[in-house]
Amino acid sequence: INKAELADNGPVRGTMVIRPYGYGLWERMQQELDARIKEAGAQNAYFPLFIPQSYLTREAEHVEGFAPELAVVTHGGGKELEEPVVVRPTSETIINASFSKWVQSYRDLPLLINQWANVVRWEMRPRVFLRTTEFLWQEGHTAHATYEDARDYAAYIHKEVYADFMVDVLGIDVVLG
Repeated sequence: INKAELADNGPVRGTMVIRPYGYGLWERMQQELDARIKEAGAQNAYFPLFIPQSYLTREAEHVEGFAPELAVVTHGGGKELEEPVVVRPTSETIINASFSKWVQSYRDLPLLINQWANVVRWEMRPRVFLRTTEFLWQEGHTAHATYEDARDYAAYIHKEVYADFMVDVLGIDVVLG
């Protein structure tokens, strides 16, 4: 990583500075994958970096799974916040809250959303490019009228977007699971 000038350790433990050559690799991969995701019918959206802590407590599995990895903001603008906010450990909670507003009937389906963002998880044993506190991320979220529609779309994305990208672009063999 150092000799290839891909990245350096950042000033905060577990963070990294992605150098121009390393970021150029990311951009090329992101552009290729983004085109494939859009061809599959998804649209890009962006969701907030800060998520009210109460959103995570609504979904107990998120709190249990992420509790030791959360970065929580308690002060902003020199004042204590009324409610602490979590710096995005993933976006399910904020996306689910948005979907519940956007989907009012079956006519709103399917809803196919993709997000390119950064994620923060307070890693115990960080490693540059493998497990860092902040990293670049892609996540897709969908809502469908039927289980079968959801299953078929997930299978299509899995094979025709992700697996095809890994094999045909990155040259990495995969075993579909």
